[in-house]
Amino acid sequence: QVRLAESGGGRVQAGDSLILSCAVSGRTLGTVTMAWFRQAPGKERELVGATVWGGGSICYADSVKGRFAISRDNAKNTVWMKMKSLKAADTAGYSCAAAPQGRCSSLVRAYTSWGQGTEVTVSS
Repeated sequence: QVRLAESGGGRVQAGDSLILSCAVSGRTLGTVTMAWFRQAPGKERELVGATVWGGGSICYADSVKGRFAISRDNAKNTVWMKMKSLKAADTAGYSCAAAPQGRCSSLVRAYTSWGQGTEVTVSS
């Protein structure tokens, strides 16, 4: 079983930066792909970005390209997402997720492990 725990959310002003962290524990074999999803009130959960272990691809939603950057340190069992130039539209609950398959997927069902999430609120 993979356990994921996010941290780093908070309230910021538009234009500010935040770094979200996802600590991974348990059976890390199921974490070939690590992703960040977000869900804003009244909207569906959407993929923000994902990274595939072992030099695989990193993918991002068009809305965050150039502003968000995902990185992972397998030795530290941690995945980060650095967010800059935050906008009010980035306000959402952010969750990290893990999938045993090595590909960037925007499908929620592709991910078998989820963290509890962390809230990000951006004021304009």
